[in-house]
Amino acid sequence: MNVTEVNEIGLAWESFGGPDGDVILLIAGLGTQMIRWSSPFCEELAALGYRVIRFDNRDTGCSTHLHACPPPDFGALASALQAGRRPEVPYTLFDMAGDAIGLLDALGIRQAHVVGRSMGGMIAQIMASAHGARILSLTSIMSSTGNPALPQAAPDAMAMMMQPMPDPLRDRADFLSRSSSFARRIAGTGYPFDEEAHRALISEEVRRAYDPAGTARQIAAIAVAGDRRDRLSAITAPTLVIHGCDDPLFPRACGEDTAASIPGAALMLIDGMGHDLPAGVWQRVALRIDGVARQAVSA
Repeated sequence: MNVTEVNEIGLAWESFGGPDGDVILLIAGLGTQMIRWSSPFCEELAALGYRVIRFDNRDTGCSTHLHACPPPDFGALASALQAGRRPEVPYTLFDMAGDAIGLLDALGIRQAHVVGRSMGGMIAQIMASAHGARILSLTSIMSSTGNPALPQAAPDAMAMMMQPMPDPLRDRADFLSRSSSFARRIAGTGYPFDEEAHRALISEEVRRAYDPAGTARQIAAIAVAGDRRDRLSAITAPTLVIHGCDDPLFPRACGEDTAASIPGAALMLIDGMGHDLPAGVWQRVALRIDGVARQAVSA
């Protein structure tokens, strides 16, 4: 693992594949770490000839955590948004997109294919709209546009996501049990849920860093991002939108709206997939990412 200084914060990152291939930059979702992009999935992409880079967003994993910024008051945040005011937040998704561009700069990478999941998809969308000359292709997975007319998350799944969790350093068993229950709820019905693998992943994330306040700051960044459809309409990079038909956090319509908002975007709907990237789809997803990347290089 490497740590590189970007925008006065340290970003932890890892690379797969040879140094000479086109770069695929993988951007993680809300409160999750780069290891959610599993090593076998990264190796699937690297085997197709790419240099694959995954990294921890600010406030997650081994990157810098903004402990000096208190967690947001969600009641005050919601009140400000409902009143049409833009509340002050520690940082925005645009700042996080700037981190990703800064990492490319620091590594001497002029252009890259960007792939983001969930919140990472939003960050990747902003990168493609604000830094179009740097983005060869865009793949947005299980993400959305901020369109307020879209269906909301399933209430029970949202309640599970927002409930306070036990401290894993004090009650590891309960923490892992509740984390697994939530992961199973959002995983979809078409692929086996590997609870043992999930528990091992969560345990590794806790070992690397556990910071619920950092996740809260990322939630605030999402909350103020607003409707991005006008921005998405300006994206010119070849784009692939991947979405699970069983996603309870961002329903299928969110993926369809993302594809409709980006000129020429291709939409890949996966039956039985929820808000997750199960092992059973890794090869198919890697090949489709390769397809849109090759489309960009040909163009």
